[in-house]
Amino acid sequence: MSALPTPTPDREVTVTWDDPAITASAVGSTSGLEWLQQIRDGLLPPPPVARLMGFDLTLVEDGRVQFTIEPAEQHYNPIGSVHGGVYATLLDSAAGCCVHSTLPAGVGYTSLDLNVKFLRPMTTATGPVVAEGTVVHRGSRMLLAEVTLTDSRNKLLATATSSCLVIPIG
Repeated sequence: MSALPTPTPDREVTVTWDDPAITASAVGSTSGLEWLQQIRDGLLPPPPVARLMGFDLTLVEDGRVQFTIEPAEQHYNPIGSVHGGVYATLLDSAAGCCVHSTLPAGVGYTSLDLNVKFLRPMTTATGPVVAEGTVVHRGSRMLLAEVTLTDSRNKLLATATSSCLVIPIG
């Protein structure tokens, strides 16, 4: 049996973010759609998790959002592909934000579940990836979102559904 190479860290990522209280303090003062548009447009800072993982909110409409990410090595699991937690974070973000985009000022949500189906691996060779969330059911207390994760050739990488409970903010 040949000896394994000695690991030597030669890659690095530096992450900076804004105070999350800035964005959080504005959440109840406008509709969810307006609040998300302010994040997309850079008027409010994105949440630290978006900076940490390197994804961006690129589309915001009533009941629909998109996040984009370029898979990178720091997203990898031990077997050399993007970790399922990265998939789940993107899918959960898109599900929650598409729900939030439908809510009036002073109203928020909490996720009740996230059901993920992993369909294809993602690597640095995959290229840009889009998580698109759409609200498919609007009840008075609960909303249901469906999310797809696709690559630049529109190949489906994963899907998810999420149920979200409507709650007052503040």
